[in-house]
Amino acid sequence: MSSVGEIMTSDVLTVDPSDTIGETAQKMVERGVSSAVVSDYGTLVGIVTERDLTRAVAGRVHSSEARVREWMTSDPITLTPGATAEEAAKIMLDNGFRHVPIVDDGRAVGIVSIRDVARWSTEEG
Repeated sequence: MSSVGEIMTSDVLTVDPSDTIGETAQKMVERGVSSAVVSDYGTLVGIVTERDLTRAVAGRVHSSEARVREWMTSDPITLTPGATAEEAAKIMLDNGFRHVPIVDDGRAVGIVSIRDVARWSTEEG
């Protein structure tokens, strides 16, 4: 059985809670990713996803003024690198998530997406 450490993306985009949602959206587009972990002095404090940015736009906020801390999901459910891919899939399905941060000692070391889990499930099956 695969661990999330084997299927995660380790080159994770990290943003600061005080970054604007516009800056964050730009970084996400440049990296071709749909989420970013939010870190405060190295400690994971949240996650911001395309869904969060869509909510902000729908709320008619100005992207150069609204801060990530206002729109992120605080204290997200996380896993450690040793957790199983099956555990990640269950968390995502049970909670309607598409991303789960992978942490080691409070620091983000990767992220697992629904795409990573789907790829794993087709390779395992």
